[in-house]
Amino acid sequence: MKDVTLISVLLKSNNCSMKHSSQNSKKKLSIPPLAYAAAAVAAIGGILFGFDTGIISGAILFVQHDFSMTISERSWAVSMVLVGAIIGSASGGYLSDKLGRRKSIISSAALVVIGTIIIAASPDVYLFFAGRFIIGTGIGVASFISPMYISEVAPKSIRGAMVSLNQLMVTVGILVAYMVSLYFSPSGNWRAMFFAAVIPAVALIIGMIVLPSSPRWLVFKGNVDKAMNVAERFTYDKEKADDAIRQMEIENKEQKNAKISELWSPSVRYVTIIGIMMAVLQQATGINTVIYFAPTIFEFAGYADATASIAASVGVGIVNVILTIVSIFLVDRVGRRPLLLVSLSGMILSLLGLSAVFSIGAASLGVYTAVFLMTYIASFAIGLGPIFWLLIAEIYPLRVRGKAMSVATVANWTSNFVISLTFLGLVSLLGTNTVFFMYAIVGVISLIFVLKLVPETKGLSLEEITKK
Repeated sequence: MKDVTLISVLLKSNNCSMKHSSQNSKKKLSIPPLAYAAAAVAAIGGILFGFDTGIISGAILFVQHDFSMTISERSWAVSMVLVGAIIGSASGGYLSDKLGRRKSIISSAALVVIGTIIIAASPDVYLFFAGRFIIGTGIGVASFISPMYISEVAPKSIRGAMVSLNQLMVTVGILVAYMVSLYFSPSGNWRAMFFAAVIPAVALIIGMIVLPSSPRWLVFKGNVDKAMNVAERFTYDKEKADDAIRQMEIENKEQKNAKISELWSPSVRYVTIIGIMMAVLQQATGINTVIYFAPTIFEFAGYADATASIAASVGVGIVNVILTIVSIFLVDRVGRRPLLLVSLSGMILSLLGLSAVFSIGAASLGVYTAVFLMTYIASFAIGLGPIFWLLIAEIYPLRVRGKAMSVATVANWTSNFVISLTFLGLVSLLGTNTVFFMYAIVGVISLIFVLKLVPETKGLSLEEITKK
């Protein structure tokens, strides 16, 4: 009898063990490969964003000589892509609702290909500006629709990391741009530098053709059955997919009649202000003066030639990528707000260091400039860089998400344009030290804003964030 009882206990124990093992196995498979694939492909939009904004930093050293550019023309050569980006991001909300996230991303990549070909063949500065404008329109659309698409297909447990993957690809794009510039700098072949953008653009087009549409957009268009099918593929769980689609249908009834004026309604005004302010402050701390003008800044600091200054910029690009990877691992563990506060504190100290170095004018100016630029870009990459794009993909209600993200992205690109267009002029007028000190003051304002007003969204579904 005892033997029978013992066998019974062992069998129960074995069954429990097998059941536990089966549950663990299901847990491991709870996030389908399709979710990772969708995030990886859509994030190629980030590579385009980074490459086409970063490539000008090295190329401008050669373009300015070929076209005999004035300081004003140099500023416009950098900033014309931002004019296009403002228009692209302004129209992106309409496109994302009309065409869908997927087709909008494909269209944006096609614009990059067209603009790149025009630049590579441009015989004068005016056609060069036109090509930069067309590219800007494409990356303006992709800059917020790529993270929007990722946020709408990603499981909430890893949504922060997946959306931040887009920002990682932005930093990879910038680094690749610096390395391409370095490769072609001995020959000064700036046309080849720009033409390299065709590779990721074509990859993005092919990848997005294969992927399904966002289930949220399918619900918005009334195609609930297809949305349910896609949601199941992204969740491995029919019940979860059914609950999500039902919630989307409820919000969709409101979204159909949403107008842009609703962004200022009492229920949405708070997050609208947060999105716009974060967009402006991210740029007003001067980040893209470093991205676009890193080789120029190194020339100010005494680096001898174009190749040396571009090589120094590659180091900045590497730091940018590494710290963005660190941010991806931390964002769903530590949270959005703590990373933002650490990020802004580091940026402020680095900007003050740069201001001091250029004020003193030390003999080893280049070394100190490199150190402070790297700590500045590292601080940006671990928080303010990726988290701004993550927040604007999370905080808005579905019914106004496309329009709200478009407004925030327009604000971001407009601020980017103003800062980039005025940098060289301000340096000429006030000095490099004063300009970096001004950016540090903006950093302090940004720190206070985050501390007082920016919410924590870690671990919440998009629907739960909407209800907060």
